[in-house]
Order: sequence, then C-alpha cells, then structure tokens
Amino acid sequence: MNQNLILSRRRLLGLLGGAAVTSLFSPNVLAHNMAGMNGTTDIEGPGKWALPAMRKVKLAVNLNAICIAPVTVADKQGFFRQHNLDVEFVNFGNSTELLLESIATGKADAAVGMALRWLKALEQGFDVKLTAGTHGGCMRLVTLAQGPQNFADLKGKTIGVTDMAAADKNFFSLLLKRHGIDPVNDVSWRAYPLDLLPMALQKGEIQAASGSDPVMWRLINQSGYRELATNLTDEYANLSCCVVGVRGALTRDDPAVAAAITHAILQAHAWAAKHPDEIGDEFVSHALNTTAQEISAVLQTHTHGHSATGDAFVKELAVYARDLKAINVLRPDTDPQLFARGITANVFA
Repeated sequence: MNQNLILSRRRLLGLLGGAAVTSLFSPNVLAHNMAGMNGTTDIEGPGKWALPAMRKVKLAVNLNAICIAPVTVADKQGFFRQHNLDVEFVNFGNSTELLLESIATGKADAAVGMALRWLKALEQGFDVKLTAGTHGGCMRLVTLAQGPQNFADLKGKTIGVTDMAAADKNFFSLLLKRHGIDPVNDVSWRAYPLDLLPMALQKGEIQAASGSDPVMWRLINQSGYRELATNLTDEYANLSCCVVGVRGALTRDDPAVAAAITHAILQAHAWAAKHPDEIGDEFVSHALNTTAQEISAVLQTHTHGHSATGDAFVKELAVYARDLKAINVLRPDTDPQLFARGITANVFA
C-alpha cells in the first residue's frame, strides 16, 4: 500500500475532529435486518458459507469493548470453527487508525469497528471493504437530572467528550443540528478521559457528557443522571453503528473467506441478542472493571439482532456519508451513494 495513504493518528484526528457543521440532510432510509441479507437467511448456522478446509485468519478488534463482546467470545461458541476459520485476535485497543492500517497493510485480514470513525479514512484511500453492519447502539449523551432536558437546552452549554475526533462527538453534532442547535457556534466541546466525565458533570465544568459503556450506562442507572439521547435516537434507530471491514485484496481474491468471516461475526451477534447472559459470563474475563451482569444489561440496550449487508448496508452507509458530508467531514464533492457503494463488498452475492 502507498505509504502516503497511511494516516498518522494526528492527521486522522484532525480530519475527523476539525470540521465545521453547515447543514444537515434528513435521511429517511431504514436498515434491513438479517432476514433481508442478500444471499442468505441462515443465521442459525454456517450453511453454505463454511469453508471447505480450515483457514487461518487474523481479526483485529478492541478486546475490551462491550459492544464487540459477541465477536470476542464467538470462538468459544464455535461460530468461527463452524465456518472452518482458525481465528487469531489482534487487539488494537481504542486506536481506529492502527486498526485500519493493520488491515490495509495485511497485518490483519478483517476487523470490527465503528462506522463513524472509519468512513473518512476510507475516503482517503485505505484498501479496506466494509461487508456488513453488525448492530446498533454504543453511544450515549448524559446530563444531570436537573440539567438540560432536551437539545434546545444545550444551547450555550459545554459538552464533554473523550476526544475531539470521537465518533460520538460527530454523531451528537448531527443530532444537535437536526434539533436546531449549531454544534460549532451554539455549544462548546471539551475533552476529558472517560472516567473523569462524571466528575466534570458534577462540578459543572460541562453540562452534558458523551461517551461509551460501561461508564455511561452506569451513570444513567444512578440517581441524579439522565440519558438525553443515544445513537438509536431519531432516524438512526434502525442503522448499524459498528461494521465489519475486510482486507480489500481478500474480498477480491478470496471472497469465500471474506464471506465466512462476515457470516460468523453476524451469527455471533444474532446469538448474543438471544443470549446476553451467556455473553456476559464469557466476556467478563476480557473486560475491565465490570461484571457479567453489567455486560449483559448493556448488551440488551443495543440492537445485536440487527444486521445489514448488500444493498441495505449500502443505504445505511449512504445515510452516514450524507451526514458526515453535511458537517464537512467528507469532501464536498463526495457522492454519498457512490461512496457507500465503492467502500463496500457484497460478499454474499
């Protein structure tokens, strides 16, 4: 891969975090669930997507992220083995940049991550194809119970985020604009470590906090806090937030392997939707500072029974591309539909 296409962390953060919001499209595109997948409805088993012989693959994930729990423990459930996949996990932590670089440079074959952190990098030319949306949910906007009660109340206020390029910052910027609040001029943003967001709220340094679970889930279950919105709010309620990315060369040269990886991951998420307690029990050894019961409770607030591939997935990504273009994250000349189709591969066709 051309080294010029490998974005440094500093450059990618600047690309994602320095955009000014101008206008917002109002997408009205809904996702399809797994039953609408192009080429398969067999979510309960590998079916024709099992490979004829065992194949070693490397899968990059954040092993500590609760929303990725179904994938992390999928091997214990046998989903990968049923597809004749011998999976080695590559833990990239919270670094989206390292994750994408690992796939594009062949250090990993596939990965699971957040769409809103990947799309700008894919516009820059990473040779990675997205093959499926895995679930919805992951992001929460929390206020004090006596604080802002709606988006209008956030005008003139400060919102805490974990970094200025975070996917949740971009997402809640879109929601603010949709509700008539300019995310650039009407609110301020301030970065804190995730664990310090609750303290910043209590001290009044910020009036809302945006972040991930389990920290944000704990807040909304404590007296004195309220959940103002999630990324299942408004017309995003039926969209995937996390996606499967596969090495571009693999989708072209060995699409059966790409299909097996994708199907196994979707099967794991579908199983998790029905068995959150079992996922909690198995994932707790990977997670930090949480319990099996908490993991199960968090998973039940997500939509792990929702998946999208093929044309349905292209439509979902086009919604995000449209909105990222509206806040000047994607280039002004980017056609959302053509872009979404260009960065996806329908491995089940």
